Amino acid sequence: MNSVTHPEHADLDFALTLADVADKIALSHYNSTSLVVESKPDDTPVTQADREIEQTLRERITEQFPEDKIIGEEFSESLTREQIREQLANGRHWIIDPIDATKNYMRGVPVWATLIALVIDGKPVVGVVSSPALGRRWYAADGQGAWTTDAVIEAGQPPRQIKVSEIRSLRYASFSFSDPAEWDEADSLGALNEFSMNCWRTRGYGDFYSHILVAEGALEIAAEPDLSLWDVAALIPVIKEAGGEATNFQGEDALFGPSLASTNGLLHFGVQGILAGETPE
Repeated sequence: MNSVTHPEHADLDFALTLADVADKIALSHYNSTSLVVESKPDDTPVTQADREIEQTLRERITEQFPEDKIIGEEFSESLTREQIREQLANGRHWIIDPIDATKNYMRGVPVWATLIALVIDGKPVVGVVSSPALGRRWYAADGQGAWTTDAVIEAGQPPRQIKVSEIRSLRYASFSFSDPAEWDEADSLGALNEFSMNCWRTRGYGDFYSHILVAEGALEIAAEPDLSLWDVAALIPVIKEAGGEATNFQGEDALFGPSLASTNGLLHFGVQGILAGETPE
């Protein structure tokens, strides 16, 4: 996939070149019968592609920006929310999820992506979500809007700017969620049921894709109760630059987790009420 760079934003330019590198590595292992899959201590899977992508991107970032810090899913120490907040408060930090939706990747389901973010002084200012098996890429930088490229765009055509929808009522809203077991563990099954009963359409697209569809205006609400820094950092700029809103379930900064609720902004207050246990009118 050829990257389309944004003028006058060198960091986004660089992040898009990183995504090009990640795409090539990920696709070289995708649907391979020799793909090596292991279990991490938390029983989640990790593949050789995850590790190769993160290691390669770390090397490229260090070459280009030797003073910048890097936090990635596979090669960073486990940190508490407060430790993450303290660490990200000052300076430049690149946040990497080499393959979001690894379970999809290892099973041949094409809904997976590399997530790359740049956080400066605690604020996500660049986000790139690259999904080569879908032939899609989404990206944003602070003040530059949110954009997408896809494989069906003819060579030389400009990227397409994306915007959230203008739907203002739950009864006309589409909602996407993650595994109900996670909602159960978070004691949020009641909220999940309220969304399912009150929204026009409910589907479990899951992972990065739910939130990206909110940014594109295809959905109005997406929510996941259990996420890590690298799961959300790249999504936040895309959602917000598309005109949407992204917080955790408590209405706080989504960057520090442990959950993510993304909306078209118009519905965010009502969504927060449901997540707090209120019954929609």
